[in-house]
Amino acid sequence: MSAMRIIKKYPNRRLYDTEISSYITIEDVRQLIVDGETFEVRDAKSGEDLTRSVLLQIIAEHESDGEPVLSTQLLSQIIRFYGDSMQGFMGSYLERSMQVFLDQQQQFRQQIGGLIGQTPWTMMNQLTERNLEMWKDLQKTMLGSIKTPGPGDKRGR
Repeated sequence: MSAMRIIKKYPNRRLYDTEISSYITIEDVRQLIVDGETFEVRDAKSGEDLTRSVLLQIIAEHESDGEPVLSTQLLSQIIRFYGDSMQGFMGSYLERSMQVFLDQQQQFRQQIGGLIGQTPWTMMNQLTERNLEMWKDLQKTMLGSIKTPGPGDKRGR
């Protein structure tokens, strides 16, 4: 297993890929993500982990170009969770939701590749039904982990 790929970020905002000993662009970092590479972006001077801020920068740049993935309504809803008592659940919920989506996407691609005697609409309906069931299960799991006060619990009064 290879060591974590380190990208150093300098005060002049330049990014240096220590694996290839060369400066790279933010678009090069995006390509690392697309290629499935694991890496960390570190401040060249302090060593502070800057990976999240660079990932957010990539999202912001791509959201401002072309067709955005995140609607204004969705972004507003996410912002409302900051400081909310459910904030801790939101991240894991979004991660699980994205994983369900990716799993469904992979399954759809496999089924399209092996399409024999089925119309694409039939497969899409089947995937949609399975996806809906997985969403329901995910919501039950998330809501089941939140303990609500019972009738004898004085904290609920």
